[in-house]
Amino acid sequence: MPYDYTTQNLHTGRRISLDRDTVSFPDGSIGILEVVRHPGAAAVIPFLDPPETPDPRILLLQQFRHAAGRPLWEIPAGTLDGNEDPVHCARRELEEEAGATAGRLDHLTTIFTTPGFTDERIHLFLATDLKRVPSRLEADEFIEVHEVRWSKVLELLREGGLVDAKSMVAVLYVQSFHRSVPGGTTSAA
Repeated sequence: MPYDYTTQNLHTGRRISLDRDTVSFPDGSIGILEVVRHPGAAAVIPFLDPPETPDPRILLLQQFRHAAGRPLWEIPAGTLDGNEDPVHCARRELEEEAGATAGRLDHLTTIFTTPGFTDERIHLFLATDLKRVPSRLEADEFIEVHEVRWSKVLELLREGGLVDAKSMVAVLYVQSFHRSVPGGTTSAA
């Protein structure tokens, strides 16, 4: 459904910009909205073992996040550089943050993170056939890489230890659509 809007830039930072949009809503009324513009990102859930094995291992990061005020469990992810292909970004972030390359990278889905105030989209991928390589962290990245069994990842999710939205969606997507067995049950609980 097409609609009209005009944009006034309020701030442009290193990764995001903040705009004030005057929007003509579907009912014809006019409103003012603040929108955080983001170039998009890619995130990857890296499996050390085939995802269909009973309790595979994945690489899970514990990363300090200032906005959260603490370290969070996460999958590798990063911001797209310009018009970068999300597949390239996913491969780059997997190598830089987790110290791994993927023989196979499959697109899972693309999500809007919080469409009430930002246009950020994250492209989620599943990585398999991993090979370990040296990681290359940026100066503001404080990351510990852990090999974690799938059953532990699900436990972290269930008990509130895994609260990063992109990571939660990726885990639930894989659990729902890549680890299901006939009859609607899953192979790891």
